[in-house]
Amino acid sequence: MEKNKKLNRMVDPAFQLEGNYAPVPECPVQHGVEVMGTIPRSVQGVYLRNGGNPLFPPISGHHFFDGDGMIHAVTLAAKNRASYCCRFTRTNRLLRESALGKPVFPKPIGKLNGHTGLARLALFGARSLIGMIDSTQGIGLANVAVVYFNGRLLAMSEDDLPYVVHITPYGDLHTIGRCDFNGQIKDSMIAHPKVDPITGDLYTLSYNVLFKPHLKFFKFDKWGNKSRDVAISLQHPTMIHDFATTQSHVIIPDHQMIFKLSEMIRDRSPVVYDQNKITRFGVLPKHATDESTIQWIDVPDCFCYHMWNAWEEDDEHGDKIVVVINSCMTPPDSIFSGDGKSIKSELSEIRLKLKTGESTRRVLVSGMNLEGGQVNKQELGKKTQYIYLAIAEPWPKCSGIAKVDLVTGNVTKYLYGDQKYGGEPCFVPKNMEEEEEEGFLMSFVRDEKNEKSEFVILKASRHTGSFYIFNGSHQEASTCGG
Repeated sequence: MEKNKKLNRMVDPAFQLEGNYAPVPECPVQHGVEVMGTIPRSVQGVYLRNGGNPLFPPISGHHFFDGDGMIHAVTLAAKNRASYCCRFTRTNRLLRESALGKPVFPKPIGKLNGHTGLARLALFGARSLIGMIDSTQGIGLANVAVVYFNGRLLAMSEDDLPYVVHITPYGDLHTIGRCDFNGQIKDSMIAHPKVDPITGDLYTLSYNVLFKPHLKFFKFDKWGNKSRDVAISLQHPTMIHDFATTQSHVIIPDHQMIFKLSEMIRDRSPVVYDQNKITRFGVLPKHATDESTIQWIDVPDCFCYHMWNAWEEDDEHGDKIVVVINSCMTPPDSIFSGDGKSIKSELSEIRLKLKTGESTRRVLVSGMNLEGGQVNKQELGKKTQYIYLAIAEPWPKCSGIAKVDLVTGNVTKYLYGDQKYGGEPCFVPKNMEEEEEEGFLMSFVRDEKNEKSEFVILKASRHTGSFYIFNGSHQEASTCGG
């Protein structure tokens, strides 16, 4: 029955796993890779990129959120030396499926649609009951992001606890295991927690599709001690992939994309675009102990999968407002059920007026899809002038990097070249005392025509001075929108 069912472009393996998105095997550490140019001293360290890479071919639909987590690591050392490796994060599901030689865990998007999705859940439950698989040790993919906190490198995805990954002295990657912060948490964490650059505290959310409360907020201090949970009331479980922090508040989006498992009975996707719902943003003090102090402000016609930064300032009347910089995506369900051609992801500024409870939204860059990137993380939560984003064209490939001046509106583009596509840019400041834009941008770039990959380092202030590392035949899957 399912083989005869036409899949939309966003979950069709024939599209999602072709060319630059084809699965790749693990690569042991390769030392002495070719370096063209001189590696800047300020970027010496390890560049890490996390993304989905299915261990087994999908037996049905496949979304780019569904791949097993694989981390690519480039070690940049003194004397212009560099090494490369890529390794799967050894999640519970990857170890179980490797032992069985086939995929048995349900994938979150591509496989859980309609009646066949219900059947897969039932089969998964039966296998768990008879002891064929053990889901109590986690079902997550650890395939979205990496965060360094409290001396640990964490591989993140919102379907599980983080996984601790160790970088060996030789530049290899080794999975330590799931991280429950010494028994302090049992629930999953979203894929994009925020580390406060001043205090070192980590702020995060956890959402639950099945049970109330559907959303919780908590934090860890810089020593890893957890605060109490703040339960946040939502009418329906909402897809919250990201949020923002200012110096004193967290900004929580409650979007129109919700989870409705009953839709599977109607042979539909459980990820639903609720057109009757109005998006709202919650402004919650960082040190809140319950939800009584949250202020909800409606932000119509806004679905922002990623939120790049936020800060507080006074308007012309001296009233406090919160400014949020994000990419607003239309249609909201386009990355789940669309054809991948009609997507618009526009860099936008949202202003939340705390006194009146009103909001405004202004498109900062029109006519260009901008998704995947960051500000200078040392300035997170403060007013920033520059943001660095992937040019997601043709979607979901990334053809270059855009540096946007949020003050003047100027956009500086760096395009990778004909049939060359990269990932989201990573910004590394030159040093703590320099101007905000003084630093370097880094990304993998895949030459689809010649089937070669490069690791590119650019001067952020001018988008010049490229350093191409391991200019060889290695294939690296670059995706946008993690």
